[in-house]
Amino acid sequence: MKLRLSPPVLVRTRIAPVAVLPLLSLAAVASASPLFEKDVRPILKAHCFHCHGEDGEKKGGLDVRLQRFLLEGGKGGPAIVAGKPGESILLDALKSGEMPKEKPKLSDAEISTIEQWILAGAKTARPEPESLDDGPIFTKEERDWWSFQPVDKPAVPAKSDAKTRNAIDAFVAAKLKENKLAFSAEADPVTLIRRLSYDLIGLPPTPEEVKTFVDRSVADKDAAYLELVERLLASPAYGERWGRHWLDIAGYADSAGYTEKDTVRPHAWKYRDYVIAALNADKPFDAFVSEQLAGDEIAAREGLHANSPTPEEKKRYAELITATGFLRMAPDGTATQNNLLARNTTITDTLKIVSNALYGMTIHCAECHDHRYDPITQADFYELRAVFEPGFNPKNWRRPANRLVSLQTKEDKAKADEIEAEAKKIDDARLAKQAEFIAEVLGKELEKRDEAIRADLRKAYETPVKERTAEQTALLKKHPSILKLSGGSLYLYDSTYKTKHAATLKEMAAKAAEVRATKPKEEFVQAFTETVFKPEAVPATHLFFRGNPESPKEVVTPSDLNVLSNWREVELPENNADLPSTGRRLALAKTLTDGEHPLLARVMVNRVWMHHFGAGLVKTVADFGHLGEKPSHPELLDWLAAHFMETGWSLKDLHRLIVTSHTWRQQSVRNTETDEIDPDNRLLSRQNKRRLEAEVLRDSLLAISNKLKPEMFGEPVPVMLTEAGQVVIGNDTTDAAGRQTGKFIALDGEEFRRSIYVQIRRSQPLEIFAAFDAPDMTNVNCELRPVTTVSPQSLLMMNNLGIREFAQYFAERLLKE
Repeated sequence: MKLRLSPPVLVRTRIAPVAVLPLLSLAAVASASPLFEKDVRPILKAHCFHCHGEDGEKKGGLDVRLQRFLLEGGKGGPAIVAGKPGESILLDALKSGEMPKEKPKLSDAEISTIEQWILAGAKTARPEPESLDDGPIFTKEERDWWSFQPVDKPAVPAKSDAKTRNAIDAFVAAKLKENKLAFSAEADPVTLIRRLSYDLIGLPPTPEEVKTFVDRSVADKDAAYLELVERLLASPAYGERWGRHWLDIAGYADSAGYTEKDTVRPHAWKYRDYVIAALNADKPFDAFVSEQLAGDEIAAREGLHANSPTPEEKKRYAELITATGFLRMAPDGTATQNNLLARNTTITDTLKIVSNALYGMTIHCAECHDHRYDPITQADFYELRAVFEPGFNPKNWRRPANRLVSLQTKEDKAKADEIEAEAKKIDDARLAKQAEFIAEVLGKELEKRDEAIRADLRKAYETPVKERTAEQTALLKKHPSILKLSGGSLYLYDSTYKTKHAATLKEMAAKAAEVRATKPKEEFVQAFTETVFKPEAVPATHLFFRGNPESPKEVVTPSDLNVLSNWREVELPENNADLPSTGRRLALAKTLTDGEHPLLARVMVNRVWMHHFGAGLVKTVADFGHLGEKPSHPELLDWLAAHFMETGWSLKDLHRLIVTSHTWRQQSVRNTETDEIDPDNRLLSRQNKRRLEAEVLRDSLLAISNKLKPEMFGEPVPVMLTEAGQVVIGNDTTDAAGRQTGKFIALDGEEFRRSIYVQIRRSQPLEIFAAFDAPDMTNVNCELRPVTTVSPQSLLMMNNLGIREFAQYFAERLLKE
C-alpha cells in the first residue's frame, strides 16, 4: 500500500524515500525576500542536483538540496555565506561558468536570483528537516502547485458589465475591471458568421449563408446567432474540424516513422474515423478517453466480441477496439528494425502522447531521472509505464503486422470458407486444364523434333528444374520453344496452332476471382490489446538506470502520479480477475475520469479554449507544471472544468458556452491604451486575430472553388513524391525496381476531399501543410502548432500549381455566377 504524503513525515515509496519538507511557516520571513524553497531550489534542482545530492551523488562533498547544506559546504568550504554574495564560492562558480560542469551556463536572471537570495540572508520559508535520504524530496511549494490541487468550483462573480451574457463573461469582466479595462463591442454579423464557421466546422460560410444570417440578425440577432451555433454544431463537418485538433495531440499519422523507410500504416485511418464519429455524436469526453485507453477491456467487461449477437453490439465492439488505436500512434520502427532500443522508444513516445494529451504534463522528462522542475520522480514515469507494459511486453514484442484485430464474425468466416472452397474448385479445374493444354502443345512441339531425341526431350522437360542434369539442361537450351513452355506462355503457341488455350485459362481465372469477390470482406483494425492473460506471464516493469533499457533496476507497480497522493488514492490494481487482461488501463481511465482528478478536465477545457481564442487560459497547453505559465484566469478555468464534468463531459455544451459568450463574440480591433496595459490580450478585452491553419486554408480553397468533395471517412487520399522532389496528392505507379513510371492512377475526385482525409506520411508532408505549420509528426505528436510568417508561404500561394488550379476553378465559378 502506498502511503499518502502527509507532512511532516518522511515517506518511503516503492522505489526511493521521498522526504516531505515540514509545512511550518515562519512569520518573520518577509514575503518580498527571495526564499530558498520558492526561488532558489528550483534553479539548483534543474542544474545541480544530478551531481550534488541526487542518487547519493555529492561531488566535492557538496549537497545543494537544502539551504543548510549550502552553508556547511563541501571540501572547498561553505558554498555560500549568508548576506555576503562576494564571499560565496557557489556564486563565483556560477558566474564564471565553471559550474555546472560541461553544461550551459545559468542565465543572468537565474544567477541574479541566487545572488539576491544570498544578499538578503539566504532565508528559508520554514525549518528544514534534520536529515535527508538520497531519494527525491518535494517541497511544500512543489506539492502545492495549482494544477495538482482539486478542482474547486468558485462562485460566479456578480455581473459587473452590461455586456455579460454568461458565467464566462462574469469572470472575464471581473478581471478586466480589476485592471481598469472593459470589453470591446460585439463583432458585426458578417465577422461573426465567418468566425463561427471557421471555429466550429473549419469551412467558410457560403454567400447565401452569410446573407441569410445577416438578414435574420436584423429581426432577432440573438435568435439568429443561437440557430447558427446549433446548425454548425450539428454539421458532420464539426467532427472533421475538431477531430483534427485531437489527432494533433494523439500524434496521428498514416505511417510509422522512426526509420527512413517510414512504413505505411494501412489501417490507421480507422482510428481517425473513430475520432470524427465520436465528436459528431458528442460522445462524453470521459467515455472518449476511457475507450482510447482501454476499449478492449471495456468490451470484455461488457461481454462484447466480434460474434456478439446483435448488429448494435458488433458495431460497439468494433468501435471500442478501434479506439485503442490511440495507443498505437507513436512512431514505431520495429517492422524493419526490431531491437530493444526501438521497442523502448515506441513505449516512451506513447507515454509522451498520453501525458501530453491527458495530463498536460511533461511526465516523459522523468524517464532518465527525476523531473528537473516538477514533483515527478523517475519512479512515477515507470509506474505509469507499468499500466501499459502488458500490452507492449518488450520481451515478447508484437510487430505491427501482428497487432491487427480481425472483426470477422463466425458467420462471415464460414461463408468466406464456403466461397473459397467453390473458387478452389475452379482453380483446380483450371490447373487440370492447363496441364492438359501444356501436354497437348508439348506433343505437337515434340512431333517437330527428330524421333530419336523426343523421349529425352520429354523427360528433360518433365524433370523439375533443380533436378535436371547438365545434359538435360543443355538439350533444352537447344530447343527454346519447349524450354519456355508453361501456363503463362501458352498464348505464344495459340497463334501457331490456332488454339484459344490462354483465353480459356484466363476466363477460368476471372471466374475464380469473381467468386472470391463475393466473400465477406475481412476487416482489420490497428489496436492495442494484451495477449491472453495469465497472471504469472504479465511482464514486470523495471525502473531503468538513466533510462537505459539494458540496465533494469527495481520492479515497480502501476500507479498514478504520487504527488497527488496527499489527497487522493493513486495506487492502481495490478490485475483484475474479472477481465481477460490485467485491467490496468481501465483502472487508469476510471481514475482520470472520476470527476476528482485535478488534471484531465482542466487540460481539455484549456485546450478547447485555446482553439477558440488562439491561446489557452494556461498558455502552455501541454505543460501545467512549474515551467508552464500559470492560468490568466484561474477561477474561470476551474469553473469551466467543474462545469464540464457536471454537465456530462459534453464538448458541444462547452463549445456552446464559449461561443455564446460576449468574450468570444468581441471585435478583434486593438487600441493603444489597452495594449499598454495588456499587450498580449491575456485579460481578453478583445478577441484575438488568428491565421487559418494549413488544413483550413486548403479546405477553404476547395470550398470557394466549388470543388470540395464532402464524402466522409475511408482510406486516406494518397500523397507521393515527384521526381522533382515535391510532395503532391497523387498515386504514381512504380516498376519492378521501384522507379516511378509517370502513369498516375486516377483518384476520381478523391483529391478534392477535406484535408483531414489526406494521407499523413511523416517523411512526406504535403507542401501546403508544411508551409503553413501543419505537424508532420516527426516529433511524436503536436502539443501546440507554431504560427510562422515566412516567405515560402507567399511563394507557394503565388506559384504552386495546385493553388493556381484552385484560382482557375474559382475564376470559372465567378464567371458562371
